[in-house]
Amino acid sequence: METAIRNSQRRIRISRRRIENILKQAAWRLSHNYPRRFGMLERCEVSVLLINDRAMRELNLQYRGKDKTTDVLSFPMISGKWELGTGKLRKNKKRLEGFPTSHFLLLTSHLPLGDIVINLHKAEKQAKKYGVTFHREVERLLIHGLLHLLGYDHEKSKYEARKMRRLEEELIGVSEFKGK
Repeated sequence: METAIRNSQRRIRISRRRIENILKQAAWRLSHNYPRRFGMLERCEVSVLLINDRAMRELNLQYRGKDKTTDVLSFPMISGKWELGTGKLRKNKKRLEGFPTSHFLLLTSHLPLGDIVINLHKAEKQAKKYGVTFHREVERLLIHGLLHLLGYDHEKSKYEARKMRRLEEELIGVSEFKGK
């Protein structure tokens, strides 16, 4: 998985390599454990923006109509759930004519999934609150954001929330990365 990372806040330092590793390991695990659904996930691209409370509050208001900060936002390039493992881009188990991923990937090196925006200040507060390391909380938020890009939505139903939570738990720690 290719990643583009931009840290637009100045207070908290974090390694870009850690972020890349988390996303690459999560993509590898998903593509190998669920090849029919995510087999081509490693050939996708995700951008990550790291921001502060103020900037996140502005984005949350602009895109969700909520005048408060949040920990993570995801902006998928394509809406809905997609199968990335069959060589064809599928939505709701029906092949989309004219948009096979294999053809798209011949034209470009990676399929753009979307953007993940993480509020590092909120992540720092939540890590203390939950008794985990800051880096473990950032990992959780990256995986949560990635699953949203793949079409999972915990706000849709309890069933969707359980499926998303199960995948999050399966993926947390896959990078074997150690927090501070």
